[in-house]
Order: sequence, then C-alpha cells, then structure tokens
Amino acid sequence: MYFLGHAGCIQVNGLRIAGASGIFKPQDFHQGHWERLPYTPSAMRSIYHIREYNIRRLSLLSPRPTIFLSHDWPQSIEQHGDLRGLIRRKPFFKRDIETGQLGSPPLMGLLRTLRPEWWFSAHLHCRFEAAVVHASDNGVGGQQAGKGAEGTNPDEIAIEDDEFDKPEKVITEKTNEKETEATNNVSRNPDEILLEDEEEDVVAPPPPPPPPLQTKFLALDKCLPQRNFLEVIDVPSPSDFVPPPNTDSSRPIISFDPEWLAITRAFNPHLSTTRAQLTYPNESQAREAVQRELEWVKTHVFADPQDGGKGIKIVEDCQQFVMTAPAPGKEGADGKQQPPYYPNPQTTAFCAMLEIENKVDHAR
Repeated sequence: MYFLGHAGCIQVNGLRIAGASGIFKPQDFHQGHWERLPYTPSAMRSIYHIREYNIRRLSLLSPRPTIFLSHDWPQSIEQHGDLRGLIRRKPFFKRDIETGQLGSPPLMGLLRTLRPEWWFSAHLHCRFEAAVVHASDNGVGGQQAGKGAEGTNPDEIAIEDDEFDKPEKVITEKTNEKETEATNNVSRNPDEILLEDEEEDVVAPPPPPPPPLQTKFLALDKCLPQRNFLEVIDVPSPSDFVPPPNTDSSRPIISFDPEWLAITRAFNPHLSTTRAQLTYPNESQAREAVQRELEWVKTHVFADPQDGGKGIKIVEDCQQFVMTAPAPGKEGADGKQQPPYYPNPQTTAFCAMLEIENKVDHAR
C-alpha cells in the first residue's frame, strides 16, 4: 500500500495512478490545512474535507492518467449511468440529485480536465458504474467541420492536374477532331465512353474518425457480507515499460511520477498551514513554474545512473516504510485519549529528496 496523501500521483509498472482524498464541503474548500492535534470536534470533520489547494495541483497533471482514485463521487456522475436503477436502490439520493448536491463539483472538473481511463470512488456505499464521453481535442467537431469547409482537401484532385485550365487548347483539339472526322467520314457514338474519361484519379474516402475518449467510472459498496465491495479489473502496463535493472520483476514497481514531483515543488510555497489560504498563481504562471521545476526534477532526482538511464525513481529508494506509531492495543497506545503527533520519516525523506520545506512537521 502507498498513501497518496491529500493528493498525489505515482506510477505502478508505468501506469499513472492519481488520487484525491476527502469529501467536498464548500465551507472548508477554500481554507488552508490548519487542523492540528489534539483535534477539536470541528477539526475531526474538517480535516477530511478536500481543499482547493489539492484540486489546483491535480489539475496541472498532463491529461489521461490511467487511473484516478477518489473517496467522493464526481458531481453529476449519476447522469452517465443507470440513474433510474440508482434511485430505485437508493431513493434518498433523489433529492440530492435534483438539487445538484450529490457528489463533488471540483472532482467532476478534474474528470473533465484529466480525462483518465478509469475513475474509482467509494463514499456512497453502493455499486455504480458509468461512462463519461469527452469532447474531442479539436473543438467538438463543429469547428473541425468549419475548417474542412473553408480549407483545402489534401486529397482533392486539382483542376490543373487534368489540364482543364487550358480552354483554348481544348477548343482547338476538338475543332481538329471534328475536321478529321468529317474528312474521314467517320461517325461518333454520342454515348461512347472515352478511355480518358476513366483515367481520373480516384479519391480515397477519408478514414473514419477515432472513437471518442471516455472515462469509465466505478464505485463499490461497503465491505460487508452480501455487498458488492470487491472487483478485479485487469489494466495492462504500457508496452514500452521496462523495469529498471536489479529489480524483482515479479513485484509491482512503484515509482515517483516526475510531473507530480515538479508540481509538488512548484506549489509547496503556496501550502498554507493556517485557515487563511495563501494566494495562488494564475494557470499560466503555475504551468510555467511546473515546467521549470520539471527540469530541476529531471536533473536532481531522475538523473541517476543506477536506473540504467530509464528515468525511473523507485519509491523505496527514497521512502523506507517502517512503523512510526504504536498500533491499537500495542504498548503505549491509549484508545481513550488522542495520540501525540508522530513525525513521519517518509515525509521527511520525500521533502529532503525534493529539497523543499517540510511544512507538515514544522507546523506542529
């Protein structure tokens, strides 16, 4: 298991898996990550409410990750599946659906922006599947059609190719042809098909348009008897994925996603540990910052000769997974009181690798 955090993206055997934790509550969405141990009753709830900070970071990923994970459903996802069947099984969903309160608006925005192949969710304790069809990248067809009407077809037979742009020559040739026929007293069948009429190039029909991109959505039920809480789906690894040398190919290879590391570096200065969220850069500024940090990441994190030049940074090369707090029932654990804060060495190692401030520990 690997915890993606409030938001994250990693690669498993070359598959990009991104995710967002928490559910949407508008009163907490624009706040910073201010909650601290010991938690108040209010903080116990708000701490698992998703924040705009993490939505903005995820929106900067390149489109089409293989899998996206979320606890909450994207808003209006029910409109892309068996809506009647859902309401029949969960009739108390109907009012939230009619008022647009079922699901998370920012998550549907991410789904439309990132267009992952798969999106898996939980939260609402029922199995539901859907398929969201995305518009094409070239402007939803109409713009493409307009361009075709005004532009030049590369397969079109230009008139000058058949020399029909020389009317004087044609008239002369037909005049000479008539004179020859008259001289030889040869008649022509007006319905005769001349060979040269069939010598025009045949224009091949355009290829059929590619099928539209779609995101397949699946939510599962609670882990209880007689409930649909587990399914197995095969997702093949990219054909060009090559495991780094000296790795056990029988185990899944969990590696860092370079783009997400760049986003983490670019947005760490904007991470707020108070209720007041710091000012965000606009989208163009944010994307420029991510590109700058991506160069840093490639140079300082992925330029490791040990990976055989494949540009893969295995997670375990940075983060060693060890127990950091006593488990329930172990010595030192007290179920009646809130635990103290335990610094996480994995977070420390991650921040050290990226050479960024560990704001999680420093805020305690």
